[in-house]
This record gives sequence, C-alpha cells and structure tokens, in this order.
Amino acid sequence: MARRGIFVTFEGIEGSGKTTQSERLATALGPDVVLTREPGGTHISEQIRDIFLTSDDITPMTELLLIAAARTQHVNERIRPALDANRTVICDRFIDATVAYQGYRGGIDLPFIHQLNRIATGGLTPDITFILDLSPEIGLSRQQHSGAHRDRLDREALDSHRKVREGYLSVANANPHRIKLIDATQSPDAIHAEVLAEYQDYAW
Repeated sequence: MARRGIFVTFEGIEGSGKTTQSERLATALGPDVVLTREPGGTHISEQIRDIFLTSDDITPMTELLLIAAARTQHVNERIRPALDANRTVICDRFIDATVAYQGYRGGIDLPFIHQLNRIATGGLTPDITFILDLSPEIGLSRQQHSGAHRDRLDREALDSHRKVREGYLSVANANPHRIKLIDATQSPDAIHAEVLAEYQDYAW
C-alpha cells in the first residue's frame, strides 16, 4: 500500500494565532507542504467563504450547509490528492471548527454535524490537530489591537465566543489521541516550538 501524507489541522477561537502558527509550521517543514484553509482552499470553496463571512442574516443551519459544500470540494480537489501524493497538508480550520461554531455556538444537534462532516469529507479526519486555547477576552483584544479586518464572526457578542471555546475544549477532551491542546497565551515562538516538537514526534 502506498504511503499517505500527514494531515495537520489548526483550530482555535478568533485571535488565537492559529493562522500564524499554521503558516510557521508550513515554512518550517519546507516547500512540498500544502498550506490551505477552511472555508476555502479552492476556487469554488473561496467563493462560498465570501458568502459565509459577509452575509449578516445567515442562520446556523445555512452556515453548516455552506461549509459542508465548501469542504466537499476542498477535500476532493485539493486535500486528498495531496495526501495521496504523500505530501503533508496543513489546514487552518477543519471539522472541529464546525462542531465548535455551528454546534456549540449555533445550537445544531452534534450527531447531525458529525454525520454531515463524515459525508463531506468521505470519512477523512486529521492525523494531528492543534487547538490553540485562550480566553475570548484575550483573543478579541489581540484582534482589536492588531488593526486586522474583523468579519461578522469576529464582531459577535462575547458569549458567542465563549461558546466556541467551550466547544473546542469539549472536542479536545473527547479526542486526546488526535488533539494537542496548546496554551495560546505563550509567545508565538514558544507556541511554534511546541507545535513543531509535537509534529516531529508524530511524524518520526
């Protein structure tokens, strides 16, 4: 049987630094790594991302179905082919984000979300997931001070962000074999060192 590449995902609330850390890991691992994101990663999926992030009146169920559509395209067009070619894939958000955001924040039935995730991915799950954990108060403060563009999710009430964090902690507790919970209050260098060490321990 041909060897398959390693599938790595990064998760966390807004302002946790997951995008920065996914980019740093990709840089550390070299040019053959595929760095991507959700929702997004392909032409069709990026168009769905634009709808997802700019539609103010969108319901949690509509969010879920849009993400499932984007994910199906992403997995089949980009992620699976790269893994089948024995390349490491690093994705900024994946199935755990759907549980945290549309499940815990949006109130959608978790078994339904898990079933839809399996359909959208064809059963594909990450090999290792890093959840960068910190309080929503710190995450939102970081965003405000950075001056970065804030989408509709960033602008939601603090209680919404707290529910997302609760969802991530629940996912981490349920999947200790796959998920590495990282203290995101550390410096970016310290977080990167921990992530790289965990990846190398898994890969080698």
